[in-house]
Amino acid sequence: MIRQPDDAPRHVVSTSAEADTVLRRLSRDGWTARAGFALPDPSWDVAAAHLVLHGRIADDDLETAKLAVLAAARGAAVVAVCDTESPAGRALVDDLSRLGPVHRGIDGSDVIANLIPEQRALLDRLAAGDTIAAAAAAEFLSLRTANRRIAEARALFGVRTTREAVLAYLRQRQRTE
Repeated sequence: MIRQPDDAPRHVVSTSAEADTVLRRLSRDGWTARAGFALPDPSWDVAAAHLVLHGRIADDDLETAKLAVLAAARGAAVVAVCDTESPAGRALVDDLSRLGPVHRGIDGSDVIANLIPEQRALLDRLAAGDTIAAAAAAEFLSLRTANRRIAEARALFGVRTTREAVLAYLRQRQRTE
């Protein structure tokens, strides 16, 4: 099946943590992530390659924004980290919107869907009363990896503490059951 340019997802997010989450989800769906917005392939239509190009666009970097739009027009998925209130950010969102829907940020209504299985398992164990160290050992993760996964989960839920992340996780899990 040949993908059309409007089939390729376009995401504009405000943090690197959000970009990482979107990139993980796209990778699970078969997309190949590549840093930067310049396309290596000289052929116009790159949709069949399932490329997702990603990177940060500075507030005044209209050239990089143009590269991201060109990549999207040629069929690549795009994940851009930028301030949507900056001139480059506004231009990027406007131009990408002409190609099709643009996802801004991560859908906050279903953060659980954006969690990777390790994060869910760790949050389940923390909710059951385990310490992070005990949860990490039970999931065969290093303590450092477990702490990183929990930090990513806190960022997704938009909270500052692990306790708040566990409570937010439990509330959302209860809504989906």
